[in-house]
Amino acid sequence: QVQLVESGGGLVQAGGSLRLSCAASGIMFSYNLMAWYRQAPGEQRVLVAAITSNYNTNYADSVKGRFTISRDNAKKMVYLQMNSLKPEDTAVYYCSTVTNGFRYWGQGTQVTVSS
Repeated sequence: QVQLVESGGGLVQAGGSLRLSCAASGIMFSYNLMAWYRQAPGEQRVLVAAITSNYNTNYADSVKGRFTISRDNAKKMVYLQMNSLKPEDTAVYYCSTVTNGFRYWGQGTQVTVSS
């Protein structure tokens, strides 16, 4: 049974930082590409950052230079360090992976950035 559990969201002022964590189970974690998505109210869910099994990373243009995705294969954890947060970063953030042809999502964690 695949489980992705996010934590670390909260309320922060513009310019502040947050670190999101995602604990994964039920997958061959070290082989999986792991990703963070976000969904703002009334908008579609969009990719924020991804990290491959070889630690290659990819970022949405809107977060490049501010966010950093990382992973710890021994702990089966993926992280999203978010710096210089802006009000437009406000969204529910989801951890996600694909395994056996299915995409799995965590329950999401709310990030709210006040101006």
